Amino acid sequence: MIQKVKGTYDVYGQYGKKLLYVEKLIRMFMEKYNYEYFRTPIFESSSLFHRGVGETTDIVTKETYDFKDRGNRDLTLRPEGTAGIIRSYIENKLYGNNSMPVKAWYYGPMYRYERPQSGRFREFYQFGVEAFGSDDPMMDAEIISIPVNLYKALGLKEIKVNINTLGDDESRKRYREALIEYFKPHLESLCEDCKERFKKNPLRILDCKLDAGTDIMKKAPKTIDYLTDKSKEHFENVKKYLKALNIEYVVNTNLVRGLDYYTHTVFEVEANVKGFGSQNVLCGGGRYDNLVETLDGPRTSGVGFAMGMERLMTAIEYEKIELPVINNVDCFIIPISENEKQLGFEICMNLRSKGFITEIDYNNRNLKNNFKLADKLNSKYIIIIGNDEKISNILTIKNNITKEEYKVELDKLVDFFNENINKN
Repeated sequence: MIQKVKGTYDVYGQYGKKLLYVEKLIRMFMEKYNYEYFRTPIFESSSLFHRGVGETTDIVTKETYDFKDRGNRDLTLRPEGTAGIIRSYIENKLYGNNSMPVKAWYYGPMYRYERPQSGRFREFYQFGVEAFGSDDPMMDAEIISIPVNLYKALGLKEIKVNINTLGDDESRKRYREALIEYFKPHLESLCEDCKERFKKNPLRILDCKLDAGTDIMKKAPKTIDYLTDKSKEHFENVKKYLKALNIEYVVNTNLVRGLDYYTHTVFEVEANVKGFGSQNVLCGGGRYDNLVETLDGPRTSGVGFAMGMERLMTAIEYEKIELPVINNVDCFIIPISENEKQLGFEICMNLRSKGFITEIDYNNRNLKNNFKLADKLNSKYIIIIGNDEKISNILTIKNNITKEEYKVELDKLVDFFNENINKN
């Protein structure tokens, strides 16, 4: 038997209904925030991710799915969404739009070759938001507010925002020099990956999972101590706008995020989910004022976030949140014999076209088994069509909850359901 590839999963049943509900809620949020939907290719030129995500990140060095196509081009399955959105922004010259900022959202599959675990897969779905063309700290606060408000709308509790700042280019330069000076005498105590990071990008050392928690890491210099006055002002204004939105936050000076391109604000949003352990971080993002230029576009400010849908759905499951998904049908149609199937099918399709969730017996079951199926489908009403109903055009309708029966003329059927079924 052929089985799914390691690190992938199937969607079906109740999980599928819940996922569609969350996706619908995301679309509603994006409409309210006035973000435009973007969709980019699942595979892109490898250089896009190497330059955009960063040569020194674990994603690029260890996790990307790289391949050559039949034209001998180096391609990569997208490991994250930001680089592709920026490529689209530049290629389609959206920076020439006078209605800046350009606010984009995306949703789709991403691919990383990493160890599968609860809420983490090699093929995973990501929802993300990017905003280009404004360096106003108010935009940072707006970006942070989206996942916070989404999680609250879904019923997750104890939402916590961790924020930090990496500062502008000058701040990062100062901080980089301080890290080099600090870690140089401790190199032999670091893991092999961190020794390599020290040469290429010492900031990445702070994101190490192996050395996290050691005294060396705890005593490392903090970004906040090397900020320029301008960077300090930006960060203070971000905090001011978050307070205005009643969003609680904690300044976490150890937070640097795992990508090379961040400047100024970085953040993570977590929920205190019982039994969730280290997976409580549901979303992360930040500002990246140099990334568009790095990918050959004009100097453009940017800020965004991304969240993994699998981790979010796991959090909803652990919290035992009951999402308002539809688990019933409005009407189940039972033709008594082959002679009534065509009429039953016509009625079924007509009710569907009027907005009613309708099913019909496709397998010529007997009446008893059809009633069992109607119960399994949580059908509100049952229409039984026999020879008498076919001749008279008067249908027998049973309320499957109260067990009341009605006789309804065929041409009054839609009116009957409009009066008796709440379609909202």
